[in-house]
Amino acid sequence: MTSQGGAGWPPLPLTDWQDSRDTVHLWTQIVGKTRLALAPTVNHWWNVPLYVNSVGLTTSLMPYDRSVGVEIVFDFVGHELTLRTTSGDTRRMKLEPRSVADFFAEYAAHLSDLGLEVPINTMPAEIAGAVPFETDVEHDAYDADAVHAFWSSLVSAHRVLSRFRGEFRGKASPVHFFWGAFDLAVTRFSGRSAPVHPGGVPHCPDWVMVEAYDQEVSSCGYWPGGASEGIFYAYSYPEPAGYRDQSPGPPAAHFDKELGEYVLPYSELRLAADPDEELLDFLRRTHEAASADWPAPVTTRHSLREVPAMQGNRENEQTHGDQPYKHGEPLS
Repeated sequence: MTSQGGAGWPPLPLTDWQDSRDTVHLWTQIVGKTRLALAPTVNHWWNVPLYVNSVGLTTSLMPYDRSVGVEIVFDFVGHELTLRTTSGDTRRMKLEPRSVADFFAEYAAHLSDLGLEVPINTMPAEIAGAVPFETDVEHDAYDADAVHAFWSSLVSAHRVLSRFRGEFRGKASPVHFFWGAFDLAVTRFSGRSAPVHPGGVPHCPDWVMVEAYDQEVSSCGYWPGGASEGIFYAYSYPEPAGYRDQSPGPPAAHFDKELGEYVLPYSELRLAADPDEELLDFLRRTHEAASADWPAPVTTRHSLREVPAMQGNRENEQTHGDQPYKHGEPLS
C-alpha cells in the first residue's frame, strides 16, 4: 500500500490484496447465508445483507427460536470471527490465511456446538466458476493489514452513503453490505413498479433478481472491483432515456458502457481535496439524472443539520415549540 490517501480513505491497490479480497468475499457468503436462513424475509431481500460496524461487518441480531438469538461479527481490527448468542455463549475463529473449506468446516462446527441447526446452501452466489465451500481449497489468502484498510474505506463510504440516504424523503433501503457481489449499497425508490428483471446472474435464480428489482430504483454504492482500487457506482433500473448522457460531477466520473453504470474510481476519489463532498456530488448528480421524471412528492432535502432553524440550538438541546428541549425530559 503505497500512495497516500486522505484520512479514512487508504490506498487499496487490488494487485496487493485481490487474493485476500476473494477469500474474504467467500467467507462473508458463508456467514451471509446464515442470515438468509434465520432472518425474516423483507422486501427486496433486505433481510440478507451484512452491516458495517465499529470493527468490521455484522449480521446484526438474528432470531433462532423463541428463546435464543445470535449475532455473528467479522472483526477486522482484532481479526477474528465472533459468534455470540443471547444466552451468553460465544465462539471465536481466527481470521488468518486459511482455505474456504477449512473456514467453513470450523464455522459449521461452531454453529453445531452452539445448538444452532442452520441450513446453508454451500454453492457460492453471484460468482462465475464457483465451487462449493466445503471443496474450495484454492482461496486461502488473508492479508490482515489490507483487509483492515478495506474496512476503513467501508467506514468512510458508509458515512457518506448514510448522509446521502438521509437527504431523501421517499422509500430508501438501509446502507447495507451485500455479500453476493461484495459491495456496500443504498437504493432509492420512485414508488412505481418496474419491468420484470431479466436475471442472468451466475448461481442466482432469476426470481431473486425479480424480487430485488420489482420497483423503479436509483441505486449507488461502493465495490472493491472494476478498477485498480475499486469504484463507486450509480445506476438506474429501468434506465430512463438520456440517463447515460448526463454529467456525473467529478472529472474522473464517467458512464461505463460495459457495466451499464456511472463509475467514480476509488483511486481518484481518495486523492481529492475533500473526498466526502466529491462523492456526495457524484451521488447527487447521478440520482438527479435517474429521477428526473419521478413523482413530485419523492424529493430530496437537506440534512436536518443543515436546516437554518436548527443551527442555533445549544449542545444537547432540541427545539420543542418555543421552548428548548433537554434530552431526558418528557415531551408534552
